[in-house]
Amino acid sequence: MKLNELADIEGATHSRKRVGRGIGSGSGKTGGRGVKGQKSRSGVAINGFEGGQMPLYRRLPKRGFVNIFAKDYNIVSVGRIQQAIDAGKLDAKSAVDFEALKAAGLVRRQRDGIRLLADGELKAKLQITVQGASKAAVEKVEKAGGSVTLPAVAEA
Repeated sequence: MKLNELADIEGATHSRKRVGRGIGSGSGKTGGRGVKGQKSRSGVAINGFEGGQMPLYRRLPKRGFVNIFAKDYNIVSVGRIQQAIDAGKLDAKSAVDFEALKAAGLVRRQRDGIRLLADGELKAKLQITVQGASKAAVEKVEKAGGSVTLPAVAEA
């Protein structure tokens, strides 16, 4: 097959509907938009408007709770760290912290810190500094001969 022989499957593309081309075309005069009013005009976007009736999003009760003090962590798994080491993006001998993970492309921006999760396997011995880690992730790192440093939590 050659590039000039490539074509869409029959019926895959539709020709554009030419509106407003006379009454005999079937979509002339109002162009399939009905008669008058806001929605017959161009540039109309009235999402959620129900003609003056109370909109659905206002008829329904508010539900749930949003914690404004919740921490937003970058989540990094043990397996992804091992992949970065195998790919040569992360040096196993140096400390693994936010700067190292950002340079390796595992995180993009500093949020409230990094949380380490236990998904995947780890073979390299690492010194990891993160703001949070699951117990299973800490066990995997220590099993591989490394250590996880967490910030000291002030107890009240």
